[in-house]
Amino acid sequence: MTDPAALRRVETPVLVGRTGELHAVRDALAHPPAVVLVEGEAGIGKTRLIREALGHASVRGRTVLAGGCHPLREPFPYGPVFELLRRLEGRLPSDLNPVCGALRSYLPELGDRLPPAPEPLADPDASRHRLFRAVRALLDRVGGTVVVVEDLHWADEGTRDLVRFLVDDPPAGLGVVLSYRREELPGAGLPLGRAYRQPPGTTAVLVPLGPLDVPAVRSMTAALTGNARIPDALAEALHERTAGIPFVLEEVVRSLPGRLDGTDPLDAVGVPTRLHEAMADRLALLSPEATACVRATAVLRVPSGEELIATVTDAGTDRDGEPWAGPALREALGAGVLHELGPDRYGFRHTLAQQAVYRSIPGPARRALHRRAVRALDGVRPQPVVHLAYHAKESADTAEWHRYGEAAARAAQRMGDLALAVQLLEDLLADARLAPLARAELATRLSRAAVHSVSHRQAAELLRRIVQDDRLPDPLRGEIRLNLGLLLHNHAGDYEQARADTEIAVEELRGRPALAARGMAALALPGWGDHPYPVYERWVTRAEALVAEESVEAGEADAALRMAVRGNHFTLRAGRGDPRVWEEAEQALREGERTGPEVRVQAARTWGNLADYAAWLGRDPLARRYCREAERLAGEHGATFVAGIAAGTGLRLDWHAGHWQELSARAHGILRDNPGVAPVAADAQLVLGQLALARGEWEEAATRLDAAGLADPDNAPAPVLAAASGARVRLLLSRGQTSAACALADRAVARVRRKDIWAWGAELTPMAVAAYVRDGRRSEAEAVTEELASGVAGLDVPLGRAAVDACRGILAAAGELHEDAAHSFSAARAGYAALPRPYAAARAGEAAARETLALGDPKTAPDMGGVAEEFAALGATRDAARCRRVLRGTGVVAPSRRGRRGYGDSLSPREREVARLVSLGHTNREIADVLFLSPRTIEQHVAKVLRKLGVSSRADVPADGT
Repeated sequence: MTDPAALRRVETPVLVGRTGELHAVRDALAHPPAVVLVEGEAGIGKTRLIREALGHASVRGRTVLAGGCHPLREPFPYGPVFELLRRLEGRLPSDLNPVCGALRSYLPELGDRLPPAPEPLADPDASRHRLFRAVRALLDRVGGTVVVVEDLHWADEGTRDLVRFLVDDPPAGLGVVLSYRREELPGAGLPLGRAYRQPPGTTAVLVPLGPLDVPAVRSMTAALTGNARIPDALAEALHERTAGIPFVLEEVVRSLPGRLDGTDPLDAVGVPTRLHEAMADRLALLSPEATACVRATAVLRVPSGEELIATVTDAGTDRDGEPWAGPALREALGAGVLHELGPDRYGFRHTLAQQAVYRSIPGPARRALHRRAVRALDGVRPQPVVHLAYHAKESADTAEWHRYGEAAARAAQRMGDLALAVQLLEDLLADARLAPLARAELATRLSRAAVHSVSHRQAAELLRRIVQDDRLPDPLRGEIRLNLGLLLHNHAGDYEQARADTEIAVEELRGRPALAARGMAALALPGWGDHPYPVYERWVTRAEALVAEESVEAGEADAALRMAVRGNHFTLRAGRGDPRVWEEAEQALREGERTGPEVRVQAARTWGNLADYAAWLGRDPLARRYCREAERLAGEHGATFVAGIAAGTGLRLDWHAGHWQELSARAHGILRDNPGVAPVAADAQLVLGQLALARGEWEEAATRLDAAGLADPDNAPAPVLAAASGARVRLLLSRGQTSAACALADRAVARVRRKDIWAWGAELTPMAVAAYVRDGRRSEAEAVTEELASGVAGLDVPLGRAAVDACRGILAAAGELHEDAAHSFSAARAGYAALPRPYAAARAGEAAARETLALGDPKTAPDMGGVAEEFAALGATRDAARCRRVLRGTGVVAPSRRGRRGYGDSLSPREREVARLVSLGHTNREIADVLFLSPRTIEQHVAKVLRKLGVSSRADVPADGT
């Protein structure tokens, strides 16, 4: 039996199952400047881990500034950071940097120690940069500070930008600890809005917290109960029913009466039944006034001040007539139901506790509390419009909900928080009671916001229903349909429907030439469909003519639309390899960046498109630079779709550059973080398919290449489709399926020929030529080679020129012109290496070595050995094995560059390759086929793998061989 009083006496459980994570946080903070990212789901113990680390002796003498973000975030930037900076009151030195004066209007509590405020700046970006510098200078002068920002997933874009500024160049003594739930991060799912690259000299550590395992559940249960003898069956039952989440386990164990038998299941909606009961028990011990305070706090959802809680509670006033809930609030705090979470900020320790209380409030009482919350918050300045919209909706006041919801969406758009704007507008549009005209106006705003955000969810479906309303005037319907078309293209990858909607929108926008031009410019993007190149040129020519006419009639066309049209023309020219486009585009984009935020978003989109096409041309360093520009602007303005496109391009660039370590994990992460965004998914699936092909994982490769576009070629980005087709042709040839390879090559080459953008055929054409010569179709192979050569002649397509050399090498090798073939392959190798693309260069090098061996000179055999080493260094298992087989056939032994060594009980590189393929479920014969070895040899390797790993079954072999 367990004494319930003993449970209550244990204020908090001991920290169990987190020894390594705790040491990682402490060690990082002991070596400033330091950035610690603590990642984990709700209730996993992030706050407890941070509190334990901050209590260590190495941190106790430092200034700790802790704060957090709230779930109903207002579009007011920097709020969480300024809240924690207010705690420096009375602790500031007098000799602060003059730039700190920029903080005066934000931190009046510190005004007596801050320098005078500097003159205002006209440029908002410059003003923001000065403000960021002021925060950094303040923390630098205070020295030895640890800044903690919890729940970063709820941060506004301004706060995220400010935090990113601090961690990109932290003061020498600063430690920054950030916690977040990855599943609730907006946009691309990055805590700082983009990938964090730690600066030199900074200690950085990512501390992911996962659920506790069964032994840790047993230890935590023992600590909570004071009973060290927790049966295995009980620990396993608790683990299964709490998923190993510390908070849920704590609340379940704390609320269990008598025996800890673990028989009660958790509530299906996520709040444990025992937590409901525990909170009900605690509330039953409170006075009615204290219970009213707790319920009001639950309705408010976020930590709130005493005055606001008193107003919502209707607790009365103090002697000065101010709302006051002092005694009742102190009672709730003393009972541990509410907690003080900051200066005059009171709330629940965990979200699930708040939900448990909220759901216990009867509906009429809950709606009345929400109405009082609306009245209380309506007079706050600036108005917390997101909170007001939420409370108005929950109070069933539809008119007020619409009013505040629209205001919140406008504020979010002004602040660049597009994800929040889209979420608010979607909620409003889902209300069937909206009047048709109001619905159309909201839909127009939603369509504008959703185009640049990946947070679009049900937006496309809502917009589709709205454009089908015959009561809408054509100009309004045209704008909504135009943005719907862009949304379908950018996110859903439904190119055929997107193009149809955009063409219809252009007709509906006859009375709005600027927007019609925007639609025409979108139709000029060559990645859409397989139309001939002149079709795209005609669209962009019409768009530019409309923009010019509009500027004459109206004085000046909208700058953002002008940038969109120009940007798409640059993209069209870049796609084909126009050598003059880069300088012109950069000049125009730099000029555009000096204007307003809408133009800067269009500039970000253009940088991203140019990076994408530069990578297809083989201009890899240029593509990387453009990716950085796109990510920078996208991060500043919340254009998460642009950030996703840049991330996909970066993934392809790393594949080509041979940066394969962790590439698969990154690709899976991008797929997870950009759900439903087809162009980004296509890049990730293409890279995963190419990786699998290089490793001999044929089924995986086929699946990924299908997902990249081969399964639905009408709705795939054209260059991705061409590259995926080339990889699939190579796969089919490797499996001896020449007829199928030729059939696929025919379709893919026909698409490139019809579009007449041969720059995009550089990854396809060599494989098509290889398929044709193997099938005896030499004349077609020669024709395709010359079409590629002609299609890239005089253009800025270095990848295409290398591909032409590779095609000519294949043709010469097929005619047994070994010297000519070796020369062409060597030229291709040099061309690929200059890009640099080491995998393509190694493949060309292998082909050149084969041809020199065919000339009968055994002295060239080491060349093949060197290529095998290049493949092995990249992780191209099958390619390396193929080269080694050729070497074995020559009778020449090429020593490994690493030298020979004994591996003892560790796996050798070959055994690791075998282990990985075993873990994927391959049979011995399939592994032998991949590694070009006999099944008997593979059988011996598998036996050694099982023995060295200490496992008895192939199913127990881990993928990493450890």
